[in-house]
Amino acid sequence: MLLRDELFQIYRAGVEAASAPAALPGRLPDTAPQGRTLVLGCGKAAGAMAEVAAAHLAGDVTGCLVTRFGHGARGATGGIEVIEASHPVPDAASLAAGRRIRELAATARKGDRVVFLISGGGSSLLVDPLPGLTLAAKAAINDHLVKSGAAIADINCVRRHLSQVKGGRLAAAAAAAAGDMHTYVISDVVGDDPAVIASGPSIASPFEPERALAILADNGWAVEPGLAALIRAASPPPVPPHPVHIIADARTALDAASATAVASGWTVIRIGDDCDGDAAATGRAHAALALHHAQAGARCLLISGGELTVTVRNRGGRGGPNLEYLTGLMAALPEGAPIAALACDSDGIDGSEDNAGGWFDAASRAPAPDCQAALAANCTYDLFTRTGGLIVTGPTRTNVNDIRLIAVGAPS
Repeated sequence: MLLRDELFQIYRAGVEAASAPAALPGRLPDTAPQGRTLVLGCGKAAGAMAEVAAAHLAGDVTGCLVTRFGHGARGATGGIEVIEASHPVPDAASLAAGRRIRELAATARKGDRVVFLISGGGSSLLVDPLPGLTLAAKAAINDHLVKSGAAIADINCVRRHLSQVKGGRLAAAAAAAAGDMHTYVISDVVGDDPAVIASGPSIASPFEPERALAILADNGWAVEPGLAALIRAASPPPVPPHPVHIIADARTALDAASATAVASGWTVIRIGDDCDGDAAATGRAHAALALHHAQAGARCLLISGGELTVTVRNRGGRGGPNLEYLTGLMAALPEGAPIAALACDSDGIDGSEDNAGGWFDAASRAPAPDCQAALAANCTYDLFTRTGGLIVTGPTRTNVNDIRLIAVGAPS
């Protein structure tokens, strides 16, 4: 098997282990409630989660979830509607979905069961701004924060102060069903805090207006008095206590990837399920670690996950965190080093282009000056187009962030 294909197979094993069909069925309630089951949710895995819910929940099942365009249901979802909307910047479909799902939550009654199905990407997909805030204004704030390189926890802190569905407000709308409420989460955030994942629509969350204002200011957003007043008026909603289940996360994917690699004869070294920070800088740091093992004559596979960020210097640039990571890695490797690497996002989308990520080996590695130029211009997509290193998977319908593999001492 070619090395590229072998590494891709290891990546796919991680993706499949973290998918809704693998992670959700055994976790759902197996009896019907007195009333109906109302299924609500959002995220890049929402289409697949809706299919599983429709197949496994008993009784009268209805509801609505929103996912990204192209990530929708491929099988039957019964009475569960699946809406597709824009990501990472919300659009009119996001707004319609947010209002539709909030209105459905408000129909919950005593005797009903409410099941929330949440996955990464939901913050942009499930949108219902506070009265007085337009969709255009919220989308502009979101776009600015995403491109500033702000941490996802900080971005979501701001989001929940501006929303009628985030920060537990969706669960509060369904409070009449308190006592039979359940949240199931596929996590895409380091630390797996359910209040951060998709901005926690069903999770009691801290409301910290001054922190939200500071995040905006620190990332260069000029806060007008009206916006400041809206944020300062935000307060925690009365979220009914209920069980919250993290059904898949980065560790789920990396455990499966590691097992597949070991079965293929690799010595696996895990270098972090929760890596965060600047993508290119992390790539350079991992290059030093890979070179250490190469100099010792090892044949091993370094595996990592987590969520890296890109500081956008060129808003016309193309490429996401995985390509920036690989470019930083390539730039730090000497010519001829016996090192290859693959880095892809588990959702099949790296940044805003059509690729999941990329790969390189000793034969396809770009020269360091080309790497530095691509990083300076945020044009890593163009660099990997030239080297033939793009990996395109299409939507995987899950999201536990990045899976990164560095092969040390293996032939190309």
